[in-house]
Amino acid sequence: MVDDEAVVRNGIQRVLEKKGMDVRTAGTGMEALNLLEKRPFDLVLLDIRMPDMDGISALRKIRVRRPEAAVIMITGYPTIDSAVHCIKLGAVDYLVKPFRLDDLDTALKKIDTRPTLSERTAARANGLEIESTRHLIIGQSRPMRRIFEKILKVAPTDSTVLITGESGTGKELIARAIHANSLRKNREFVAVDCSSLVETLLESELFGHVKGSFTGAHQTKHGFFELANHGTFFFDEISNLSLKIQAKLLRVIQEREFMKVGDQRKIKLDIRIISASNKNLEKRVHSGHFREDLFYRLSVVPIHLPPLRKRKDDIPLLINHFLEKCCARLKRPVPELTREAMEILTEYAWPGNVRELEHTIERILILEDTDVIRAIDLPAFISQRQGEFQMFSEEPLTLEELEKKYIRFVLRHTKGKKTRAADILGINRKTLGLKIKKYGLY
Repeated sequence: MVDDEAVVRNGIQRVLEKKGMDVRTAGTGMEALNLLEKRPFDLVLLDIRMPDMDGISALRKIRVRRPEAAVIMITGYPTIDSAVHCIKLGAVDYLVKPFRLDDLDTALKKIDTRPTLSERTAARANGLEIESTRHLIIGQSRPMRRIFEKILKVAPTDSTVLITGESGTGKELIARAIHANSLRKNREFVAVDCSSLVETLLESELFGHVKGSFTGAHQTKHGFFELANHGTFFFDEISNLSLKIQAKLLRVIQEREFMKVGDQRKIKLDIRIISASNKNLEKRVHSGHFREDLFYRLSVVPIHLPPLRKRKDDIPLLINHFLEKCCARLKRPVPELTREAMEILTEYAWPGNVRELEHTIERILILEDTDVIRAIDLPAFISQRQGEFQMFSEEPLTLEELEKKYIRFVLRHTKGKKTRAADILGINRKTLGLKIKKYGLY
């Protein structure tokens, strides 16, 4: 319970403790963040107006550092804008002080169906931490929640996993998460990008070779399989393997042993194999480019990662995560994003997926030395696409939505010059200012 007023803080603490909850209190945003660093919490009730750090700034940091925690915002100074902003940032609910106990109960019911901390184990409701690398897979959308559940189910087994999805969706992160939550987590995780290996040397790279086995083999070399023994082997872009290497890989999977190039001695192999591809392997099977028997061996458990454009709910969380991550690396304060900038970034199609989003955030932070990132600060390739005005969309628009969209288009056309924009719109500058404030087009 986070509130700078002790009376409110203690009152809500007593109510929650009567419901059987273990409650800790904090008087400031920083105090709350320090508590969250020490231990995880299922729920945070967070006041918006506080002296050292406002609740919205604290909410941003909580969503990045502890995305598993449900956050309910409370305030004595309600506005529609702040309510919408909090919900977009990931708050579960928004309560206005003074609120009735029934209102609090209704808000708590919204999180009753969420898994407890013990049930989540290593999974997070909005992200799954990879223990070995301290990376974080961010996601609160339904597709990502299903993926997190599947990871936790498959991780303790030795079943093969085939991860599919477009480039940049984070297939290797999923593979590392499976390894980090498996019984092999203290063993090696060896990742091989099949598209980067030269075909003539691929067999030697995978199986290793003995000295003198071919021209240039001046010493015995351990292959990737030997390095990964007792751990996890990750084949990235496995569709690039030739049919010859596919046959050898199938034999390794079936027999659980292999021989180095130029050697007759068999080496026992105990590994877990995870594969990934940005191509449809079933189509490759039908076209004769991929062995059907190997496909079924590799895809005991299939996991498909949707493109970022299909999980827009995750984009604000990812943006906040990458802002914190990049700012820590660049040693600079984390800037705020205007609502318009956030909306534009959320609506962009992101053909390069999560990787493109991260690189874009890093580029903005390097090139724009500002405390507030506005729509005009976004890269041209994003703003130009968003600047194309389209009267119609897939879903019908209300007149207000259409007006907001057109005003945004005109402001972009005039590069933010309000007097010129007002002339084009046929309204005075004061009216334009009111509409900009109404629609959050800062």
